[in-house]
Amino acid sequence: MVEGRGTTPGGTERRGTGRQGGLRARPPPARPRPLSVAAATLARMAVSTSPETPIPVGEVSRLIGGWIDRLGAVWVEGQITQLSRRPGAGVVFLTLRDPSHDISVSVTCYRQVFDRVAEVVSEGARVVVHAKPEWYAPRGQLSLRAAEIKPVGVGELLARLEQLKKSLAAEGLFAADRKKPLPFLPQLIGLVCGRASAAERDVLENARHRWPAVRFAVRNVPVQGVHAVPQVIGAVQELDALPEVDVIIVARGGGSVEDLLPFSDEQLIRAVGAAATPVVSAIGHEPDTPLLDLVADLRASTPTDAAKKVVPDVGEELARIGQLRERAWRAIDGFVQREERGLHAALQRPCIQRPQRMIEDREEQVTALLERGRRTLGHLLDRADSELAHTLARVVALSPKATLERGYAVLQKPDGSAVRGPGEVGADEELRARVAEGAFRVRVSGDPGADAAPA
Repeated sequence: MVEGRGTTPGGTERRGTGRQGGLRARPPPARPRPLSVAAATLARMAVSTSPETPIPVGEVSRLIGGWIDRLGAVWVEGQITQLSRRPGAGVVFLTLRDPSHDISVSVTCYRQVFDRVAEVVSEGARVVVHAKPEWYAPRGQLSLRAAEIKPVGVGELLARLEQLKKSLAAEGLFAADRKKPLPFLPQLIGLVCGRASAAERDVLENARHRWPAVRFAVRNVPVQGVHAVPQVIGAVQELDALPEVDVIIVARGGGSVEDLLPFSDEQLIRAVGAAATPVVSAIGHEPDTPLLDLVADLRASTPTDAAKKVVPDVGEELARIGQLRERAWRAIDGFVQREERGLHAALQRPCIQRPQRMIEDREEQVTALLERGRRTLGHLLDRADSELAHTLARVVALSPKATLERGYAVLQKPDGSAVRGPGEVGADEELRARVAEGAFRVRVSGDPGADAAPA
């Protein structure tokens, strides 16, 4: 950083730098001078030479080294383009580049000097180096020996952002389980972007090209500067309060780290983390990673990529629907064909071809059983008839009637009881005589006991 002198409006002299300080450095009032300071210095350091009296290369290198030694230690600002930290080596090699003039210079420093800023300084960082110029005479090479390195500009910003990032990550704002899924087909998309910006045009055109019916609620806000953070927060909160908004896209084109600083502000990060609506971060280009990318529910590398990730492509969806319809048709057709084959196989079965065959088979079985039952019943009846005949013969043989038919008679008293002995009747007692052909009455004459035969 080149230090300059200036004066305040009251005439008081004030020191400042080109990037820092309360007032910007201004040169003193110009006065006519025959030669500038640099020209006068070079004139004193000039060597008188001619084609006839040249000086050797070594002498030129020695003179350059002497001139450089007079410069002393200086503060140099630049961007690190190359960084070499060899394991075990005590020296770190850097290459500082002036982005405005495309000039580079080599820098060396001890490892302990670089280790003080190793966490926040890497390739691409802007730093301020307190170093002494050195001239390596054998190769005619200029380098700087750094005694102190300070991250400035982006380096300081990155250091603060890294500290804020660690603090918010410790709170869990970047945890994956906090991420909300995006709807498949959002009906209304909230868009926070700069007015008439390329980011707005990319999101709207690509989204409507993919799904013409999609609708947007656009909130144009400053996307850099001192007013960017509060207005972006207000736009996000306003869209989050609308129930019809399905997803919010925060979009901005590319820019420097300083331009993208509003999207790493702690208040904005907390506002996005507290939003109930899914938020998509589409800030800058692929290498740009503001803290908003970490807290958002989805990170898009560019605004165009955000439109592709939020809105489905109608052509792709129609093709997918066609594929699904084709798969469904094939599945149904295969099912019908399998059922047709099963039905055809069922119709080829004999029971379907001649269903009366089952009845005929059963009729034969019933007829056989009926004949068997008749035969069995006939045998039983014949056996029973035979047994009955034998029983009847025995009954007839033992029947009293058979005895009567042989000429015997049965005498019965008036009460019907049979007379078994002469002593059971008296004289002149009337009895009933039963013979084979009928019955008649008889009277006892005389004394029945007198005619009784001895036992």
